[in-house]
Amino acid sequence: MFKKISLFAIHSGLIRWLYYLVRFYFLFCRLSVTNDASLLQRLSRHEPLIVSIWHQRILAILPYSPRFAHYSPSVMISRSRDGELVAQLFSCMNFHPVRGSSSRGGKGALSSLIQELQEHPAVVHVVDGPRGPRGIIKPGLITLGQRSGAPIFPISASASRAWILNSWDRCLIPKPFSTIHISWGAPIFIPPDLDPENFERMRLDVQNRMLSLQQEQDARLGWYNLFE
Repeated sequence: MFKKISLFAIHSGLIRWLYYLVRFYFLFCRLSVTNDASLLQRLSRHEPLIVSIWHQRILAILPYSPRFAHYSPSVMISRSRDGELVAQLFSCMNFHPVRGSSSRGGKGALSSLIQELQEHPAVVHVVDGPRGPRGIIKPGLITLGQRSGAPIFPISASASRAWILNSWDRCLIPKPFSTIHISWGAPIFIPPDLDPENFERMRLDVQNRMLSLQQEQDARLGWYNLFE
């Protein structure tokens, strides 16, 4: 049933209406944003950067995303049917979808993202998508930072009240009248030359920093163990 509905939505032009519905839904939420000064300064100078986010928190950042529409950020989205729906939704927000994932077309999409950074100042990378495992960063983020030279800016998103879906990523959906809290971590620069051992050490370091940033924010709002 869901497959038929999603196919109908994709081919009938309903995604834009879905986008407006999502925008309307989030009018009933408040936003609280911290630690974005360094990122905004880089964007104002059109210096490239990589935004890294957990798959679990994609929906939570949607009401915040329009603030960056002016920069037309690129985002890697899988080639699946569901990915097509998400790609059309992000296009409505003036994001530029690059199709591919760790399981399908990842190398080509990664090269495309590096090229995109020459024209657009920001790339968004969902670090554990589209299939997980939850809370484990795929190597593509580190490779992207290596090859592009752009710093990685981790973003965390949580909400004062939310639903937690019974999905592989335990997706968090803010409830109406909740406050959505957005926080940015310090930029992370990836050295261009890393042997396999140091590459894995860097991947784990970025992973731990992203988990700590998100879990500390969650704990302040009473959410625990969402990555276990």
